[in-house]
Amino acid sequence: MQKYIYYVIISWLLINCTSKKNLYVNHSHEKIRYEGRVSTDSLDGTALYWPGSSVSIDFIGTEIYAMLQDENGDNYYNVIVDNQIVNVLNPSSKKENYLLASGLSKGKHRVKLYRKTEFSNGKTIFYNFSLNKKSKILDPEIKKVRKIEFYGDSISAGHGIDDTEGKDRGGVYFNNYLAYSSLTAQYFNAEYRCICKGGIGLMISWFPYTMPDIYNRINPLDPKSTWDFSLYTPDIVVVNLFQNDSWLVKNTQSNEFKAIFGETPPQKEFIVESYKKFIEKLRIHYPKANIICTLGNMDAIKVGSPWPDYIKEAVSKISDSKIHTLFFPYKETPKHPNKEEHQKMSDFLIKFIEENIEF
Repeated sequence: MQKYIYYVIISWLLINCTSKKNLYVNHSHEKIRYEGRVSTDSLDGTALYWPGSSVSIDFIGTEIYAMLQDENGDNYYNVIVDNQIVNVLNPSSKKENYLLASGLSKGKHRVKLYRKTEFSNGKTIFYNFSLNKKSKILDPEIKKVRKIEFYGDSISAGHGIDDTEGKDRGGVYFNNYLAYSSLTAQYFNAEYRCICKGGIGLMISWFPYTMPDIYNRINPLDPKSTWDFSLYTPDIVVVNLFQNDSWLVKNTQSNEFKAIFGETPPQKEFIVESYKKFIEKLRIHYPKANIICTLGNMDAIKVGSPWPDYIKEAVSKISDSKIHTLFFPYKETPKHPNKEEHQKMSDFLIKFIEENIEF
């Protein structure tokens, strides 16, 4: 019995001494900065779902850890220290503490965890940051003035950018940080939301739900997880949809096609009206935003494709001077855009914004 009590006391001392060496910053701490639609409903941690979601903190110290738990162990996060990517983190499905940075110089630092992968890989729970007790948590950077939001498919999400073998694989090869959507936000130093999913369409997807089904959710797979649009009002909304629709409306034997269209492919009027209705929904949520209706840079934009004209007609029917059309040049190569092609897309979009929108 005495031996048991001795071990209990020693264990308590070890735990207590260890905890005193650390400064814990809970997920709900006011000085932690989130970008993206994240769920703070749980008292235990903050859930990250969408690509491009991030959590960051400013501090004075030489090292920092993060406590994380991934749903399936399939997500990847850029570890960004003072605006430089220093590592890629793949959290496991166990609740664990991860070293993000060490040996930092004395002085102020900023660490950001940036989600590269899309929501089909599962959610990630962020619990806390921990630092040496001598560290100091700083007020976050001045809040970003500009805000931009993207609604799109695998192109906007960053499909295959990290596939250096050129096999155009998704999954772990997504890298939203280098997608044209994120690059554009980074250029303008704008707060960023990426409501994007590989394979999704506006009328039909490669799975049973479409963008109009999930565009208003925090957890994209939970119909009850409704996003409050008043929490984030973008200056610019970019919609890049119809690539998957352009393929799937021809696949008359698929279950998704039969469930939505029956046996007859949709006609022009239905396609135009579907697009118009979705843009009108966004306009209701964001009455003052500039909305850029774009498409590309894959084969839905190639010469002879009717899909750009569908978008043009839908926008003309809305007759709103702050709703624009812009079509990326066709990439002229198979597969999803690579890193260099995403940069060209970003440059193209940036030029349009600088020349046409006060941002």
